[in-house]
Amino acid sequence: MNPKRAAIALAGAIASVALAIYGERHAGRDFVEDLKAKAATARDAAGGKGVTLRFENEFGWRTRHPQLIGGDKLDADTRRKVAASVAAIPGIGGITWRGPKGARAEEDATLHCQEEVEGILATRTIRFSEASARIDPASEKLLDEVAYALRPCVGSIIAITGHTDGNGNPEANVALSLARADAVRYELIGRGIPADGLRSTGVGSAKPVPGLDPKDPANRRIEFSVILSAPVNPTPIDTPGPG
Repeated sequence: MNPKRAAIALAGAIASVALAIYGERHAGRDFVEDLKAKAATARDAAGGKGVTLRFENEFGWRTRHPQLIGGDKLDADTRRKVAASVAAIPGIGGITWRGPKGARAEEDATLHCQEEVEGILATRTIRFSEASARIDPASEKLLDEVAYALRPCVGSIIAITGHTDGNGNPEANVALSLARADAVRYELIGRGIPADGLRSTGVGSAKPVPGLDPKDPANRRIEFSVILSAPVNPTPIDTPGPG
């Protein structure tokens, strides 16, 4: 690679990481705190008072898909009602129940898969050729890592959602985001993830990263959400990609 281009690419990567950290620490703080307050109200109204709402992942990063901890004395219908009430809050990415006892082992596995993928994509992104659904060969190893992290969750539904920034034609952006999500789906199938558990969707620029300008390149991303039993929405992996 031309040294000048390499320097530019490195500077861009550093800027992307800095932007993600800044956004998480500043714009994300108030947003998540507001979600926590709304989630607590919804939890109590559904009969889940006493269930802990954790809006941080194992790495200490604030997240829009909270863990619901406890509830081991609640019956199954109440647990589902609490989960559905919290998941229905606008801005919540998805929910997962976890311990301390009585929680199903597969719920912990689902949470682990979600956090593993988040960790893998925290500073890297699946890249594509410009304005194309062709995956950059440099992302092959990254896809290997994502597939490996998702294997313990085979049997769950794995949602793959493509996003673009707000530049360009909205309809074309939706088509491009779906084509990219489909491309990732096919790559995961080729790596041993069963096709019947993978769902791909494209939303174009309709759901920018909270706190970012809709036209910011950081909105170009692929999101993964591992879904078990509660109704959830895709959870963003806030990393940028070309296109």
